[in-house]
Amino acid sequence: MSQDATLGFVGLGVMGEPMCANLVRKSGRPVHVFDMSAEAVARVVEKGGIAAGSAAAVGAVADIVFLSLPSIAEVETVASQLLAAPRRPRMIVDMSTSDVARTRALAQSLRAAGIAFVDAPVARTKEAAIQGTLLISVGGAAEDVAAVRSCLECMGSDVLHCGETGSGQMLKILNNMMVFMTVNALAEVLTIGRRAGMDGEALFSLLSQGSADSFVLRNHGMKSLARDHFPEKTFPMVYAIKDASLALSLAQQGDFQPRMAQYTYDLMCQARDAGLGQNYHPAMIQLVDGRVPATVPAQAQA
Repeated sequence: MSQDATLGFVGLGVMGEPMCANLVRKSGRPVHVFDMSAEAVARVVEKGGIAAGSAAAVGAVADIVFLSLPSIAEVETVASQLLAAPRRPRMIVDMSTSDVARTRALAQSLRAAGIAFVDAPVARTKEAAIQGTLLISVGGAAEDVAAVRSCLECMGSDVLHCGETGSGQMLKILNNMMVFMTVNALAEVLTIGRRAGMDGEALFSLLSQGSADSFVLRNHGMKSLARDHFPEKTFPMVYAIKDASLALSLAQQGDFQPRMAQYTYDLMCQARDAGLGQNYHPAMIQLVDGRVPATVPAQAQA
């Protein structure tokens, strides 16, 4: 892809907006943007983005279109709109967290229409999206990944080519499942410590100096669990449930029944049903320590 390729970005949500802002600021290329939220588009336009009236309108002028959408369903919808337009982009880069099998099927149909496809979901926090220090796991042909690497490096400090199409999604999904299970474990450790009379922040600070240290302990644990800080619009429980369901789907496809992953998924579903669906997902501790009763079995509404 030439250095003067025009870029497009569809989906300016919690992560997408700061990602797009970094792409606008660092790429040195025109970036055409669309989102259902006019306010989000306006904020990116203030930073130098170019507003478009629809996803198809983005594809009509952009050579590479980046997507940051809630799920594979929205990705498929936008891809169909781009395919139906008179002028199509040369490449679509899906930065959403999407189902692996459907991602591969979509990539195949796009390739048949002459559009290259790369899956590049992101990990780490909203702050990392703002700072441009995301972990981006990438799946696709080596030449396609090379063509967009400089753009991805505008948004992430660690860009990992994981293998063929769908591999980026697999790494992201399993990374997140590991995070959720670790948060669950930290919630139990914190509850034990508190009930034994130890301050939660002191406990996690001390644990971070030993073999129990981890990224999740220092971030989800010290900044959220120990402080009982579970804001909305910061990777809410419902997002975590979606990602965990993708991990369980992968396990099912491999004829494997994970116990810890399933338990953590069920716990998050119970937290959602208890009214914590929009809170930052470490809010699951409120069920672990009994502050919020789990009155509805998870499987009944999962």
